[in-house]
Parts: sequence; C-alpha cells; structure tokens
Amino acid sequence: MADTTTKMWGIGGRTITVAVTRAIAAAGDYTAEDVVSDSATAGTAITFDGICKGLGGAGYIKNASILCSQTGLTCGLRLYLYRVTPTAGALNDNVANTSVHTTDRPNYVGYINFVAMSDKGGNSETISTPSTTTSGLPLAFNCASGDDALYGILVALDAETAETAGMTMVISLTSEIQ
Repeated sequence: MADTTTKMWGIGGRTITVAVTRAIAAAGDYTAEDVVSDSATAGTAITFDGICKGLGGAGYIKNASILCSQTGLTCGLRLYLYRVTPTAGALNDNVANTSVHTTDRPNYVGYINFVAMSDKGGNSETISTPSTTTSGLPLAFNCASGDDALYGILVALDAETAETAGMTMVISLTSEIQ
C-alpha cells in the first residue's frame, strides 16, 4: 500500500501540517535501533511533501506526532530528516539503523525524538513539542532547491513486541514557514 499524504494550512497561512499515512511491514519484533518501514526488502523513506511554502523553502518544525492503528505499543521513536531521499542509510523494515550515514550527511536536517507511545484505547500515540525536553524541536530546515519536501527514516528507540504486520502509522509534522 502506498503512503498517502494530507496537507493542511494553519490559520493565517503561517503553518503547514503534513500527515503521511504509512502501512508498516512489521517483519518481526523490533529491537532497539531498528528501522520501522513499509517493506522488509524494498523500504522507502517517508516523504513529507509540501512541508514548506515553495520550492527550496524553509521553516521550523514546531510539532510532530505519530498515531498508530495498533494498541499497546510502548517504544520511543526517532525520525531522522533529510533534504533529499537518503541513499546510503538502511531503509528496510526491522534492520539495524545506519542513519546518519556519511554519504547522506550533507543533506541531513536533524532528528525528532518521540517519547514512549501510549495506548489511547484503539490506537497508540506519541507527540513531540518544544516543551518535550529531548524532542529536538523546534527544528530549523530548508528544503532542497527545486523541492518542497523533507524525507524521513523512522527508527524504534526501544524493543517492541506488540507490532502487527500492516499496522498503519500517521506521522504528522507541523512547520512554521519562513
């Protein structure tokens, strides 16, 4: 299943929220520092298309959240962000993370830490804000020339055994545009 992207402008046109819905392969239990991706053999980066106002635009990521269709997940997560699709880091599900690879370093923006997910009855959720001391927010970014997207690799920070193949994650980033 291909990722779907929803883009929403904030009041006054100064913020943009991009939400990417992705089916997760969950090829087995995750160990700490495993990649969480859409395929165990042909994983792809998460594309946050339209995160800035125009091609080569800039801004600050002010808020981020992850909502998962699976209940009972408790792992923390880290989202590594790049200006272009990373080419050297691991992208396949359930393999050891290799980000930030030296080849991709020139286009590396930074990362967002998500605290341990909590069960919300029918879903698991985690949110990062500037007041979350280890979140890494706000995170300044500029998109590559000719592009209005950022590209991400999601990594489990802790072991996780409650995953289910095909579970969906909605990864949302809210940026304040420049």
